[in-house]
Amino acid sequence: MPRLVDVFARRLQVQERLTTQITDAIESAIKPQGVEVVIEARHLCMMMRGVGKQHPSTMTSSMLGAFREKETLDEFLALIRARNSAF
Repeated sequence: MPRLVDVFARRLQVQERLTTQITDAIESAIKPQGVEVVIEARHLCMMMRGVGKQHPSTMTSSMLGAFREKETLDEFLALIRARNSAF
């Protein structure tokens, strides 16, 4: 996964497109029942200029297949929330 993310993240692009490209690549390569990609990224442009916030982050997500079903999506999001609250 890190290599796949690296391939797309090295390109100059917006975070939303990056998220979609990773989702599509996973779906195309292994044909799973569903794919959900969530990216939380810090933007240096917001840290160094403009609003000057110290820890600005933006979260984007993209889902395909089974993750479009409410129950599956709710379970996935609960796992992410539990993981984030543990740190």
